[in-house]
Amino acid sequence: MRKRFKMTYLKQIYHRYQKSDYVNKTKILDEFCEVCGYVRKYAIRKLNSPLPDDSQPKPTMARNRKKKYLKETVSMLEIIWKATNYLCSVRLHAAIPLWLPHLKAQYHLSGKVINELLNISPSTIDRALKAKKQKLKRKLYGTTKPGSLLKQQIPIKTDHWDTDAPGFTEIDLVSHSGNCADGDFIHSCNITDIHTTWTETRAIMGKGQYATLEAINDILIELPFKLKGIDSDNGSEFINHHLYRYCRKHHIQFTRSRPYKKDDNAHIEQKNWTCVRKIFGYLRYDSDEALLAMNDLYRNELKLLQNLFLPS
Repeated sequence: MRKRFKMTYLKQIYHRYQKSDYVNKTKILDEFCEVCGYVRKYAIRKLNSPLPDDSQPKPTMARNRKKKYLKETVSMLEIIWKATNYLCSVRLHAAIPLWLPHLKAQYHLSGKVINELLNISPSTIDRALKAKKQKLKRKLYGTTKPGSLLKQQIPIKTDHWDTDAPGFTEIDLVSHSGNCADGDFIHSCNITDIHTTWTETRAIMGKGQYATLEAINDILIELPFKLKGIDSDNGSEFINHHLYRYCRKHHIQFTRSRPYKKDDNAHIEQKNWTCVRKIFGYLRYDSDEALLAMNDLYRNELKLLQNLFLPS
């Protein structure tokens, strides 16, 4: 009702305002601001803009599109999605032709279903799996504490990655604390290359600076290319003298993201989900046995699967 009153009042004074001189315009404007509670600049824009025309039809809601794909197609899509460990839509689109022979052997698929699976687009995959993805979402609890040392020496990377050669990477730690962050527990040190998307991960107990540096050194040895640069967040496990001296010694470019801007590290944040969270979930791991098992998986089967056997 209040909005309708303001619109009616605007129509009453609009033409009078347009024909008035400067002095009378000021009086009308003062009255308009007082009656409607508008800020002066906003009121001026309202009075100088074209008057809304009620004769024009109001925009209608977008019509409901008919569902193009069969329910059986969506069901088969969900089966492939789960079997491929919940790939993103682009990678799932590339994996569908490889999984179709296995589906044909287990299910009686019609020609229409097969054709729909082969021609479905990544954006349609996102829409079809939207409800399922929402059920899988979990809340992330960050444990990163900003480091205060060396912030003047380590530059902030503000430009977008545009590399045509491997070696420039993003790095992050993933916490395996479960519902309680007290005591020592395992973290996964995750690093991914921007150009090739090659990913290496190591599990460490706690998030100490020495342990993090040892994990980075071990990853550097295993990388199939020379490490040229790393970009981290502002956690104290990275922003410290040990890693700073290590990078200078090995001629590695060391940059950091802006505080509290996860989009600056979008590549590694995505890999934190696909290479760590989807495998180990959100449970707490704090034993030496778990540490050994996780590193064995990171160095062998999972490394081969993520880097060589999945579309990227």
